[in-house]
Amino acid sequence: MAAIQAAPVLFDKAASTEKACQLIAEAGAKGADIAAFGECWLPGYPFWVDGAVIDLTWEASATFLENAVDLPGPETDALCKAAADADIDVVIGIAERDQHTQGTAYCTALTIGREGRILNRHRKLKPTHAERIIWGDGDGAGLIVNDRQYGRISALNCWEHQMMLPGYALAAQGTQIHAALWPGWEKAPRPGEYCWARQHLLSRAFASQAGAYVICASGLRLEEHIPEKWRPLGVWEHTGGSAIIDPRGEVIAQAGDGEEILIAEGSLDIVRAAKAACDIAGHYSRPDIFKLHINISESSARIQFAEEGGEKAEDDDEEE
Repeated sequence: MAAIQAAPVLFDKAASTEKACQLIAEAGAKGADIAAFGECWLPGYPFWVDGAVIDLTWEASATFLENAVDLPGPETDALCKAAADADIDVVIGIAERDQHTQGTAYCTALTIGREGRILNRHRKLKPTHAERIIWGDGDGAGLIVNDRQYGRISALNCWEHQMMLPGYALAAQGTQIHAALWPGWEKAPRPGEYCWARQHLLSRAFASQAGAYVICASGLRLEEHIPEKWRPLGVWEHTGGSAIIDPRGEVIAQAGDGEEILIAEGSLDIVRAAKAACDIAGHYSRPDIFKLHINISESSARIQFAEEGGEKAEDDDEEE
């Protein structure tokens, strides 16, 4: 397992894609089966949403949307090729552009297989706090686990780990290796403050509850990574803190400062032992009391044109 802690090239999806492909190659050369990047790594986390709204805010948001990724598109084609060339599965956070409106971006965890194809795209269900001014609400279509030769893999973004039910949905599908994507901000709490990432706390909780390894992949963005033009928007450094956590919830590897590809080995024997102790969706559940209903239909802004003789209806896909 590899957590790729590195800074993207902010506001430049072409350069960020090129750097991601290089990092994927390096992780593959280190022997990793799966590598994870931080939240919205491509083209970079929209840090200015936590600041005051000034004229430059709108320019930054427009440039961010311009550099959001179409799915599929040239950036995802390049990432798929890199994964295939390196023989590695990849989970990377991207800003995904709504193909219908071209005016909304989603915080998406994109899973790419070593065979060079997209396995899953999961849009963040509810952007956190100020993020709601830059990202749209996601959907349940990507709440799935992918079977790979070495185990079952899944992914969530940041505070989706605080929501509880998304994690349960993945645990119920038997996730064994989970990518937890974070912007890269581990801080000491202060009295009166209630909203910050809590990346280690929530990643460790997920690992223990799901009985799965967790790749806590943290972003990196220091003042030096912000182009001079955009620094009036504010400088809130994301310093990394990537970690790899075992199915007991214990940290087995942690990144230092700066850019690093953090590597750790795992064993499905340890996963099975943890699930034997507590399988929250199996022998440690009460399905006679609790039921989880998941709407797996994709939601995005769409228009429907009425046909002659009535309106064309669209069926919803739902799963119990």
